[in-house]
Amino acid sequence: MQKRNLGGGSGLSVSAVGLGCMGMSTTYGERNDAESTATIHRAIELGLDFLDTSDAYANGVNEELLAQALKGRRDKVILATKFGNIRKPDGGNAVDGRPEYVVEACDASLRRLGTDVIDLYYQHRVDGDVPIEDTVGAMASLVDAGKVRFLGLSEAGPDTIRRANATHPIAALQTEYSLWSRDCERELLPLCRELGIAYVAYAPLGRGFLSGTIHDQDDLVEKDGRRNHPRFAPENLESNRLLVGYIDQIAKQNNCTAAQVAIAWVLAQGNDIIPIPGTKRISYLEENIGALDVALNEAQFDQLNDAFPVGVAAGERYGAGQMKRLGI
Repeated sequence: MQKRNLGGGSGLSVSAVGLGCMGMSTTYGERNDAESTATIHRAIELGLDFLDTSDAYANGVNEELLAQALKGRRDKVILATKFGNIRKPDGGNAVDGRPEYVVEACDASLRRLGTDVIDLYYQHRVDGDVPIEDTVGAMASLVDAGKVRFLGLSEAGPDTIRRANATHPIAALQTEYSLWSRDCERELLPLCRELGIAYVAYAPLGRGFLSGTIHDQDDLVEKDGRRNHPRFAPENLESNRLLVGYIDQIAKQNNCTAAQVAIAWVLAQGNDIIPIPGTKRISYLEENIGALDVALNEAQFDQLNDAFPVGVAAGERYGAGQMKRLGI
């Protein structure tokens, strides 16, 4: 398995493709813990050692799933989790970056994960009401206490990243990055390279859409959360489907799948980028890892870059409420 390094002076290397675990417990249809566990075990067998979860995924259930799946295997993986996205009693969402909550959330995650230390601990969303120095200062205290090894941020803005990194070295920034979500190339990716921060790309398959397997909402089960994403709305699906046609063409030229082309494109944007496509199925896991063997030529890169300029996708990547919490 190819390796890539996290930043922030961590000296920590992880598999070049990671595994996003959210969909194993929430958002993308019914749970199947046995299938998800088998997928995690297969990932480890194949040398994939970078697992990503959050206390927000099914209110901690996803962390508990990983604890069970990693019994006897914890030393085989680099385990990343997040805090700060919380569900209010009325069902709404909020963000909490208070220092006292940082410590409380970490202790709860450690219990659910059944581990003594979290390898990479992210603030899931930035709390605009709490100075980032206070939040990251509390996160740094967890490093001092031996509860956390390295720190990360998710969906943070440039000023926040600079201030956070000045408070304590940040090893990784996690944001959405794919052919149809390239906004980060304007400021965030150059800033991370300036500061020596690795870039962890979630949803490199556009939540599965860039794999070419989703043609309309009928392809999504009733409980699939993508039905509520603007890019999967009926009024946006048709134009977005046309974009996938460009990926299909290149997949045929390379005798691979559209998903592998989409991930290979992300991988090729720099050795400091680590895509973490999510899946709960072994077949998709193996397909995703196979992207490491796909070599796109210069003409194919030009085709993809021309077809997928920044802002090309129809619809925002989240609903209005969630979009407000990005890039703070």
